[in-house]
Order: sequence, then C-alpha cells, then structure tokens
Amino acid sequence: MAKKEVLSEIQVTLDVIGGKWKPLILHYLQENGTKHYSEILRYLEDAPKKTLTAQLRELEADKIITRNIIPTVPVQVEYSITDFGKTLFPILDVMCAWGYVNQANYDVKHPTCPLDDHTKQSKEEKLANLHKMFAD
Repeated sequence: MAKKEVLSEIQVTLDVIGGKWKPLILHYLQENGTKHYSEILRYLEDAPKKTLTAQLRELEADKIITRNIIPTVPVQVEYSITDFGKTLFPILDVMCAWGYVNQANYDVKHPTCPLDDHTKQSKEEKLANLHKMFAD
C-alpha cells in the first residue's frame, strides 16, 4: 500500500479522527465500551445514517475500532475500540477537558463530567500542565 502524502503530523491525526462524528463516536465507545450500531446512532441523534456508516468504516479501516457482526435476525453489529485506538484516549481526554472549560456558551446534551468548581479546576490544571509541557 502506497503511503499517503500529508502536509504535517497534525494532518495524520485529523485523517484518522477528523470529521464531525469520529471524535464523538470514539469518546462514546471510550466511556461506554462496546456498543451496537443503533446505540451509537441514538447517542449521536443528528448523525445521518450514511455518514455514520462511512465514518465507522473509516475508523475500522484505520484499525481504530473493530466491527463484530452478530448473526441474528435482523443482523446486529457491535463496535469496540482496539488497543491501537486506545492510544487516542489522551487526545480525546484533552479535547474533552478543553470543551469542558470552555462550554459557557453551549448546552451540553450528554455531559461526561459533573459541572462543579472542583471538576472545572481539575480540567483547567490539566490543560495548564499540558500547555506548560509543550511550551518548554
């Protein structure tokens, strides 16, 4: 397989997790474990089925998630994160922390953290430490 030419390392990451739904799919699986297609669709609410299917297939092709077909009537499909996909958890965690700290103008439908001063301080410290680590 020929290597794909990209502009920078950031583009490599964006190729794998870029798109409106991929980070949300991964975060949902990270927080909730293996899920059926219908559960992912229900969680995402507004995701078009065609787009969700395409993004799940891209994540599978990149070996970020696995797809397990359950031979029932009707056929069911389960998705789970691979060990390789779990290497993205720190990125998702930072994205979640940044969104948590900066959510004032948003109505978060599926919060993953309690909205309180302790949690906010913890997320702010995490972001500050990360910033310091990369600023040095």
